[in-house]
Amino acid sequence: MLAFLSAFLLWLGWPVKPLAIFLFIGWVPFLFMERAISAKNEPKRGRTFFKNAYLMLLLWNIFTTYWVSYSTLGGGIAAVVFNALFMSVPMMAFFWTKRAAGNTIGYLSLPVYWIAFEQFHLNWDLSWPWLTLGNGFASLPSWVQWYEYTGFLGGSLWVWVVNLLVFFAITSPKKKASKWVAPALVLLLPIALSFYIGSQYQEQGDAAEIVVVQPNVDPYKEKFEGGEGYIPFEQQFERLIKLSEEQITPNTRFVLWPETSISNGINWEEGFERTPISYTLRDFLNRHPGLELVSGITSARLYPDSTKKSATARFHEQIGYYDVYNAGLHFKPTGQHEFYHKSKLVPGVEKTPYPGMFKALKMFAIDLGGIAGNMGTQETRAVFKHSQNPDLVGAPVVCYESIYGEYVSEYIRNGASAIFIITNDAWWSDSPGYKQHLAYASLRAIETRRSVARSANTGISGFINQKGELLQKSGWWVPAALRGEIRFNQEQTFYTRHGEFIGHGTQWLAIGLVAVAIVLGLIRRTAKR
Repeated sequence: MLAFLSAFLLWLGWPVKPLAIFLFIGWVPFLFMERAISAKNEPKRGRTFFKNAYLMLLLWNIFTTYWVSYSTLGGGIAAVVFNALFMSVPMMAFFWTKRAAGNTIGYLSLPVYWIAFEQFHLNWDLSWPWLTLGNGFASLPSWVQWYEYTGFLGGSLWVWVVNLLVFFAITSPKKKASKWVAPALVLLLPIALSFYIGSQYQEQGDAAEIVVVQPNVDPYKEKFEGGEGYIPFEQQFERLIKLSEEQITPNTRFVLWPETSISNGINWEEGFERTPISYTLRDFLNRHPGLELVSGITSARLYPDSTKKSATARFHEQIGYYDVYNAGLHFKPTGQHEFYHKSKLVPGVEKTPYPGMFKALKMFAIDLGGIAGNMGTQETRAVFKHSQNPDLVGAPVVCYESIYGEYVSEYIRNGASAIFIITNDAWWSDSPGYKQHLAYASLRAIETRRSVARSANTGISGFINQKGELLQKSGWWVPAALRGEIRFNQEQTFYTRHGEFIGHGTQWLAIGLVAVAIVLGLIRRTAKR
């Protein structure tokens, strides 16, 4: 029951419900559960704790991310089962540290191990950081304006500290009300600080007009050839241009089309300027002087020298080795263009883990239409600079990449003065999934103090200001185009410059705590003998 209660409270506090207050007590039943298990003088307490902790984490994953199964049932089941298992690792480390080193070090280790795990979970090949605790405030950006200093892992630390202080207050033998002062202060002071920062912050940078397009093409039936209601690419392309021109004015500087908008098979990057699509795009932009396009595209690149092929390269007898990319395209009226290759790929859909080591796993990649299997990536975060105004520099963030704080900050360090998110959120039907994805973009805006223009295939498209406030949004599952003015900020925040210093710091602390627990555990065993 305690495991279920913790999972329920964490779900209750999760976006897009504006009930984040429940996150501050969500772990308290879990802490009581661990105390009850540890107090029993029984063998195999670690096994009992693991079973209950795993149950709690599994329920939390199911309650909050069940919608992943809308894209693929097997993938959805695997996501919740394995993510809960991964989350169990810091919990077991806490249990054994507390047992070996005592309550003080044990409880101190819990937030350290958890945040160290969250940092790790941001960077390995099975990354699925959707439930990073700091994401829980995405629907209440006014509470976390200080993310510009700490990033969203600062929110994770905040949640854990308050939960522990509430637990200590409840279990304290003292009857005085003063025992509640510490948890109340740690809860309320960051909120007060956030409101102060928000009230003082003024948006920075030059303003420019942007148009975001939402073509509303069903990716299961209409978008890709073979679907039962397939819409020929030429018609999809015409829809994008028509919707764009309904909103473009002489002041519009960028128009954004969503992820994989240009997906008529494979578009080879070599010689793209000579393709019919390129000429059509050039005509479109030349009708609107000063306008440039940022669009999603499925592109590919050959490896003339097979010795330089990547770990994700495919092979065809007639053409040799090549990589396929889920890419962003920056196209200019002159025909000049540049590509950015999405590099935070969705595990199981766009990549299998560690393709260089486990090539045989590529047969298990989930096919959601279009190009399936391992996609190529690139090492650096490219930015798209407007050819007539060098201060207008967009970060081409493709879909899943927008949930990674430190990753997005790399675009900013490379010169981006605004964030362009191009995505396709239709895989999850009308569920909390696409709403959470939109909300998480508010956190990236605060962390970097960059305005966000978001173009989604089926919703929600819109604009977010530098304080994480949603200014304008489209409806769900409707064709739309929105015009808005955003600011292009040149200044870098503390978080942008220093990244996940909390995450990296806790990883070093976690190593130290494990060493302390091992040493103290050995000392205790020796003393018993």
